[in-house]
Amino acid sequence: MTRLFFAGPLSADTTIRLDADASHHALRVLRLERGDVIELFNGDGLRYPATLLDTDARAANVQTGRPVEAFTESPLPLGLAQALPSGDKMDWVVEKAIELGVHTIQPLMSSRSILRLDASRTEKRLAHWRRIAIAACMQCGRDRVPEICAPVDLARWLIDRRRIAKDHSDTSTAGFVLSPRGSTRLCEIVKPASVTPQSATWILVGPEAGLSDQEESLAIECGWQPLRLGPRILRTETAGLAALAALQARFGDL
Repeated sequence: MTRLFFAGPLSADTTIRLDADASHHALRVLRLERGDVIELFNGDGLRYPATLLDTDARAANVQTGRPVEAFTESPLPLGLAQALPSGDKMDWVVEKAIELGVHTIQPLMSSRSILRLDASRTEKRLAHWRRIAIAACMQCGRDRVPEICAPVDLARWLIDRRRIAKDHSDTSTAGFVLSPRGSTRLCEIVKPASVTPQSATWILVGPEAGLSDQEESLAIECGWQPLRLGPRILRTETAGLAALAALQARFGDL
């Protein structure tokens, strides 16, 4: 079934005009024809069967049917705090983390990050990652688009999260910081007592050169638990995904 994202409200038994990108993808890339059935979603958790009414690649019209709830969201809320890797590795991280069921992705600028973004580049990269998130949801069947937060300084983010937790009298562990020096292993993690979108289990991953000693110490001071992923050193674009997959297998829906 072809799935398309529609950035607007959806309702049953309505004629919807697709935007130029969706129309081009459906008719020029996928070669769909009048009368073909597709699925529309807009991130509200529902999917709408729809029938293609015409073949205008600039603005095709579709007729929606009754919405369906697919239950593709993981019962384990997961957050990935990823220090920015070099090149386009973050594209891979965003795509695969969403396939693995992550709820929120927070890009971070650490002291050892090779990639440096000014305000203009940050805005462009964020828009790019959000487009990748939508495409990943189209492919893997998710009907809620995970939040991709704007990149922020790692140390400031840790301190802000600690302050917010204190303001809400939250004494739970902030999450797990991946560290080759960590003493905790994945098999030793206990299932979270409270499982809500507000109490996500977070994984913090450093860049290619790892977190600095000061950053790792700050994370631990802020309540993050050092976690070691076995005896091998994983690449930054592998480590977070491996941790997400393992947590999903233990406590989620894999």
